[in-house]
Amino acid sequence: MIRRFLEAGDLTSFLRAHRPERQIAQLTRLAEATTKGVYRITYDDETTHILYAWADAENYWPEGPDPAGAPFRQASGGSEFRACHAELAAAGVRVPLLHVVDQSQHFYPADLALVEDFPAGSLEDLLERDAVAADRTLWQFGELLRAMHDRTSPRFGKVGVTGVTGCAEERPEEFAARRALRHLAAAARRAPRLAEAREQVVARIYQLRQAIAPRAEFRLVHGELHPGHVLLDQSLAPVLIDIEGLTYFDVEWEHAFLRIILEPEHYQRLDPPAVDESRVAFYDFAQRLSLIEGPLRIAATDFPRGDFMREIAAYHLGRVLELSAP
Repeated sequence: MIRRFLEAGDLTSFLRAHRPERQIAQLTRLAEATTKGVYRITYDDETTHILYAWADAENYWPEGPDPAGAPFRQASGGSEFRACHAELAAAGVRVPLLHVVDQSQHFYPADLALVEDFPAGSLEDLLERDAVAADRTLWQFGELLRAMHDRTSPRFGKVGVTGVTGCAEERPEEFAARRALRHLAAAARRAPRLAEAREQVVARIYQLRQAIAPRAEFRLVHGELHPGHVLLDQSLAPVLIDIEGLTYFDVEWEHAFLRIILEPEHYQRLDPPAVDESRVAFYDFAQRLSLIEGPLRIAATDFPRGDFMREIAAYHLGRVLELSAP
């Protein structure tokens, strides 16, 4: 694919329609995004906005093993963003102020959104440069998580424009087991060591799933919540981004991922609640399979950080093999 990214001139009509009082001085593409374009617009008065562009050229992900509409599938588009933004706002969770969502594709051949900018950086940046200063932010992040997880639904499934999209499986652990098997099959085609251990990995999936009792209520989870998806305001308070994957599911899914990503002392600073450790163990294993399959899939494209993605996959492959050993 020939990738053409946004240039300042592409936004002339869009900004004339939605921000006629300002002139664009600079457009900077933020390279971390993989499913949509993320740009910082700097105006002639030195104020800024973030622009999201859900253009095909901005999405590096080839089609994966998750079916359309499934929880945790990569979501892309203004409708999903608007719905998830509203759900989090209703939960009292801070997200960037939404100024414009334009799905007309009149100004540019993609859905566009103009949102509040937080140039202070992310929680990931803060943890790297000053873990002591991050201590209060982690505690506030824990409060934000509790507000999100306090929002419940009797159905599990993805947040969408028509409400919660239900799943064919009756229980989230059944969905997660099927998803893990799909990721195992897809990843094994690219990872010979995983293919060789396939029987042991399958046995481990079923062993962990069988330890889980039914549950009738589900909680709002981000689905891929790591410090890079937490921006900071000027007082270093947390703000959630990359919200299009918002889902009602077991809260242990979120905590399993946070334990994978965060150092133990940082995770404990969140003041996490008591959770079902059997679910955490199962979802930890399922997500590690995803963290093999997804990075290997995107690394096979022209994504510029392919080596980094292969490193992620190699690390989690090692952990899955260790956890599956007889």
